[in-house]
Amino acid sequence: MRYTMLLKPHANARYRQSLQQLATIELQTMLQAFCPGCAVTAAEFGGEPFLCFETDEMSDGLLKMLSRHSGCALLCELLPDGLLRPVQRRPDWYLPEELAQVLKYKGKTNADFTMMLINCALAASGFAKDEKPLTVLDPVCGKATTAFCALSLGHNAIGVDRDEKALHEADTYFARSLKLNRYKHKRTTASQTLTGGGHVQTVQYTVAQDADKQKQGDTRTLQLISGDSGQLGRMMKHASCHLIVGDLPYGVQHAPQEGHGFSSPERLLSRIAQGCAQVLKPGGVAAFSFNAFTLSRQKAAAALEAAGLEPLVQPPFDGFAHWVEQAVERDAVLARKL
Repeated sequence: MRYTMLLKPHANARYRQSLQQLATIELQTMLQAFCPGCAVTAAEFGGEPFLCFETDEMSDGLLKMLSRHSGCALLCELLPDGLLRPVQRRPDWYLPEELAQVLKYKGKTNADFTMMLINCALAASGFAKDEKPLTVLDPVCGKATTAFCALSLGHNAIGVDRDEKALHEADTYFARSLKLNRYKHKRTTASQTLTGGGHVQTVQYTVAQDADKQKQGDTRTLQLISGDSGQLGRMMKHASCHLIVGDLPYGVQHAPQEGHGFSSPERLLSRIAQGCAQVLKPGGVAAFSFNAFTLSRQKAAAALEAAGLEPLVQPPFDGFAHWVEQAVERDAVLARKL
C-alpha cells in the first residue's frame, strides 16, 4: 500500500526552509521502527509538498506514530490513478497539542522541532511500540518546552534547570493552562534530599483529563527540579527515564553556566552526559540539539560515547544539521543505551 503525507505550512519562514529535510528524517525513523527498509521520497501534488512511502501493513502503532509526526498536515493513501484518499489520523493527544506552542519568549526552541526530536528518539529506542506512558527527561529544560511536548503526547515529564526564574514561568504557565482547560490536577512542592547530601527544590503536577480518569489512576506527571544537571545521578533513580531530550544553549542568547562562570557547550554536555547515562533505561535514547558553530557534531557524539552511550551515526540520524540564523546552524545527535 502506498501512502503520502502532506507537510503542513509553518509560520516560521526559516524553519519552513528546513521542514522537508527534517520531516523526511522523522518519517524515516518512524518507518524503521515498524517496517524497516521502507523508502521515503519527496513529491508535489497541486504544487504542495508531500512525502511518499510504501508499506505492507499500516498497524495501529504505526498509524498512531505517524499521526503525531510534527510536520504532518494530512495523511492519505496514494491510489493507482493518482488520487489521494485521506486516512483518519489518531494522534490521541493527552493534553492540548498547542500546549508547547503558546508560551512565547526570546530564544525559545521551535516547539515543532522539539516534537520532532522526541519522536525520533522514541522511534530509535526500544520503547517505540510500547503503549504505556513513558518518562521523558530534559536536563536543560529552561521554560519546559520539551516537557510540555511530552505531556501532550501522553508521557510523564521531568525538567531540570538551575534557572529558577525560567522554572517559575513554566510553573505559572502550566498552572494557568490546566485551569483554563479545566483539567483535574494536583500541584505539590517539596525539598528533595540528594544522595550524598544537599537538596533541590521540586514542583510536581499530577494531571488527569477528567474526574473519571483521575479516579481510575489514568494520570500523567510533570516534575520541575531546580538544580544542577551535573548532579542528575544524585537527583534521580538510576534507569528511571525512557528518553532524554534537550536543547543545549547555543551561546547566542545566553551561554551555559557552571558555578559562578560560563561553560562551553562541550563541557556542559560532558558534565551532564554521565548522569544521563545513569538515569536512562537500557534501550532508551538521549537526543541533544545544539549550535554547530559552538559545538561540533563529532564532539557532541564523543561526549555521549564517553559516558557509555552509543551514538547513532548512520543515516538518517546524521542529517539533522540545518540553518537557523546567521549565528546558528542547529544540529542534533542521538545516542542509545545498550
